[in-house]
Amino acid sequence: MTAPLDTLLAEHAELEAKLADPSVHADQAGARKLGKRYAELTPIVRTARELEQVRDDLEAARELAAEDPAFAAEAEELAARVPALEEKLTELLLPRDPHDSADVVLEIKSGEGGEESALFAGDLLRMYLRYAERQGWKAEVLDGTDSDLGGFKDVTVAIKGRGDSPDGVWSRLKYEGGVHRVQRVPVTESQGRIHTSAAGVLVFPETEDVEVEIDENDLRVDVFRSSGKGGQSVNTTDSAVRITHLPTGIVVSCQNERSQLQNKARAMQVLQARLTALAEEKAQQEASDARRTQIRTVDRSERVRTYNFPESRISDHRVGYKAHNLDQVLDGDLDAVLDALAAADRAARLSAS
Repeated sequence: MTAPLDTLLAEHAELEAKLADPSVHADQAGARKLGKRYAELTPIVRTARELEQVRDDLEAARELAAEDPAFAAEAEELAARVPALEEKLTELLLPRDPHDSADVVLEIKSGEGGEESALFAGDLLRMYLRYAERQGWKAEVLDGTDSDLGGFKDVTVAIKGRGDSPDGVWSRLKYEGGVHRVQRVPVTESQGRIHTSAAGVLVFPETEDVEVEIDENDLRVDVFRSSGKGGQSVNTTDSAVRITHLPTGIVVSCQNERSQLQNKARAMQVLQARLTALAEEKAQQEASDARRTQIRTVDRSERVRTYNFPESRISDHRVGYKAHNLDQVLDGDLDAVLDALAAADRAARLSAS
């Protein structure tokens, strides 16, 4: 085994011993962090041990085959397993996205297309909520601006995973950032013509560790009454909170919690996620990092994916993925397209390494 792999095996054993110590769990946040790292390393350790066992069995089978040809078939079978396990271990040893286990804040903004774009933003929101439900995740709409016909001009949703899994919400939904284009006959179209409009999706990891310090003097905090469909008040007190980060102009708001204090705390979490993502993006640009960044403008020409209703087709333009199951995708069946994006990402990282 290589020195880096030996180091990871030793770290896994150390984490296993720590997690078996009851005193460690007195600090729940610390224990959760250790548990996540242990979960990240477990597939590597399991695959490394399996590969080592297969190699040992192969050596023994070859020795036996030299004396008894009956063992030759077993040796061939074991030899065929080695390359697949080596490839799997190589993939597992690739540097991980540090946010893969994180929960996310997802924002959807209508763009070109007016009311039709807002209706499509509502369709995208339902798609992500249904996908979260299928995954056993918890999704919570934090804030939104309704359109006249029941869509959304913009909407923010927090999506939380199921615990300490190394493959959290971010590991799946990080590919969703960008411009999503729709082609269909709008409800406002009287002559049955197909229109093209777009909505933008932004995805930010919610980090547990504070990576960006926020100066209270840089914030403007406004309070207002929560509102529902059509703008009617649904709260008799000024409990909704809007926070403006003056240096960047980022505005976040939350009206879903019961109290002003809770809404402010939730809005600060969203602001933290957005500022962290902004800082990381700036660092990547300064370092000339080749990693893709999310689209910040809702321009149909900058699309990442197209939803074509007349042909029931979904196309992801980054990896050439196409399928004719649009209804199922919009009902939350996103795994196939996300798997294609994840596979392309792994291939690119393997090539780079």
